[in-house]
Amino acid sequence: MLSLGSGGAKSTKPSFVSYVTPEEIKAEKDPPKKEKHPDLLPGEVEFCSANPILKYSQDDLSQHGVFGTLFCTNFRVTFISDETPQEKTAKTFKNKLYGEKNDIPLMCVDHIYGVYDEKRKLITGGLVKNKYPSKMIIHCKDLRVFQFCLTFTKEEDAKKIFQGIAHHCLEEKSLKCVFAFSYMGTPSPEMLRKQETIMFDSPEDWTQEMKRTKANCRLVIENKNFELSQRLPKYFVIPLAIGDLFSYQGKGLPIWCWSHYSGCALFKASFPPVTQEDGDFQKHLETMINAVAHNYLYSVKTEDLSESLPNIQDIQQSYNKFKQFFLIENSTDFWLSDVKWFSSLESSGWLDIIRQCLQKAVEVVECLEKDNTNVLITEEEGTDLCCVISSLAQIMLDPYYRTLMGFQSLVQKEWVAGCHAFLDRCNHLHQKDKECHSPVFLLFLECVWQLVQQHSPAFQFSETYLTVLSDSVHVPIFSTFLFNSAHHREGVMKHQRQLSLPSTAFKTPLKKGFFKDETDSLKKMLQVKRLSRWMGSPDSPAATTREFYESWQHRPVDYHGLLLPCLDGPAVRVWMQRYLRWIPEVYILGGGSVAMTTKLMELLSQVQDLKRVLEQRDTSQAAKIDHRPYIQHRLLSFGSSGRLSSSFPFAYTRNRSFKPIIPTGLMQRLMVTDSLASQEDEASSVASFV
Repeated sequence: MLSLGSGGAKSTKPSFVSYVTPEEIKAEKDPPKKEKHPDLLPGEVEFCSANPILKYSQDDLSQHGVFGTLFCTNFRVTFISDETPQEKTAKTFKNKLYGEKNDIPLMCVDHIYGVYDEKRKLITGGLVKNKYPSKMIIHCKDLRVFQFCLTFTKEEDAKKIFQGIAHHCLEEKSLKCVFAFSYMGTPSPEMLRKQETIMFDSPEDWTQEMKRTKANCRLVIENKNFELSQRLPKYFVIPLAIGDLFSYQGKGLPIWCWSHYSGCALFKASFPPVTQEDGDFQKHLETMINAVAHNYLYSVKTEDLSESLPNIQDIQQSYNKFKQFFLIENSTDFWLSDVKWFSSLESSGWLDIIRQCLQKAVEVVECLEKDNTNVLITEEEGTDLCCVISSLAQIMLDPYYRTLMGFQSLVQKEWVAGCHAFLDRCNHLHQKDKECHSPVFLLFLECVWQLVQQHSPAFQFSETYLTVLSDSVHVPIFSTFLFNSAHHREGVMKHQRQLSLPSTAFKTPLKKGFFKDETDSLKKMLQVKRLSRWMGSPDSPAATTREFYESWQHRPVDYHGLLLPCLDGPAVRVWMQRYLRWIPEVYILGGGSVAMTTKLMELLSQVQDLKRVLEQRDTSQAAKIDHRPYIQHRLLSFGSSGRLSSSFPFAYTRNRSFKPIIPTGLMQRLMVTDSLASQEDEASSVASFV
């Protein structure tokens, strides 16, 4: 043992040198503690666990951490610390169904890496069968990073927990194994309150929406039992001029999205069946476009989004590059990546894709608002970029969709009832067919966030709502973001089995055709105008859209009317709350939008208090006034502004890093220098100008 001395006697020096790490000393000296287990949800089953497991913190090189027990259930991977009781954890954002800090829903796991002999390897099915790693690193889809050391537990337990987590998080699974089918929880009081979100799963919901927008269209109920098509909703709306539906094979039908007060409307459609003869194909196109044109003034503009916007594979590749800059394992990695931060973000192309989608939505808005013409947008399946552009256009045009319930109803109408393939696009089942994977819904939320941060008074919901919504996509408890179509959802939920819906049915083919061969003749015959790409000649829609935008910009902003995004220069920004909330080095203690709002509320409460004093200064009760404002009481209930940070509500205070906030060029030089003493004068001189 190390002799530490006792009483007032002179302490003696250690009699030998210890060659074990402080963590090993701690693990040997600490007495055994009472076993802890997670609070399981109804239907949740614990598969395996291991103790002690060291969970590394996100400090320099991740050399510190806390010991605890690591569990794997049929719903999540969770870590329970041995050092801090669960009921005394710090106040941070907490999901109502699981803990946000140390819980990882199985669907939220993106990649798992193992460290073997100080070399990191991506874990696949083959590597799971080999020996377990000394360290396991988990990258989550919500951009959290967890690092667990497995060397302090028994070899058998370490191997079991590693293989269990890798199997349940990475291996392909059937839909019936998803936790949503095991969850037996009862709805909370909030869920039992009156349903205000329109679900668009009944004829009455669609009829109500048509009345609200004064749409002159036809409600289709012939697909109630999916006899018309399994890729269409049970109920949907089409132009009045369309007759026989069954001759279309459920493909190429113009689906109504929204009607403008002038009478024109927005429609979306999938590509027509490619197996038809040339004559039938052209006749189908003519019938479809003519039906849309009959909706209002016999005018229609069409746009093939597969030609003018990136395809789903491009979106996936761009986002994969983009998110890597936010999956930070330790502070050293962060400071190194900070050197090329802006150039790296630009090279990913993610922000440019967001800009393109917003620009295309503005073009659609211009056709409806300025030109008073019908718009038909198309793509292969009509359930990806069509959903993005149609939803954005409706948010810009209709203030109802900027309310909380209106926005949720829009998601239900265009995405859930609109048959967006959530199961494939989000890769909930860890399928190997990567051509189906793409964060299309996240791209839509990114675009909405740009509008919210530019015009926050126009929206009834905040960026935190959007952040939590983006996380909810990967929480397999409810069915909203779990299926590929209405038919898929109803069949699985009704029969408790997975229907046969092959992923290959939703692949985007290499062709970008639609009007590619038949456009010229159809244009001449139907006088159809077409939106072209905004990147091009001076006569392209970019110039006319610029005029339309500048005309709107010169008018007073009406938050209950038309709302357009700013796309110039640095207007398209990084969604800081979503992407930086788990990186302590970027926290602004006492700063950020919430801290600023809190300060304004504090000032407002003081002004209100002073106003009351002035109003009653001549009365005998003036001296008895309680000067503590009501707003201040509420502020103190969840923490003063000094405790808030830019990461609120996901963290209250920052974990201070020993890295100083100084220019990245100097930081890089300091990091590769063995002695900081020689750099002291330089750092001091730079700090004086910061």
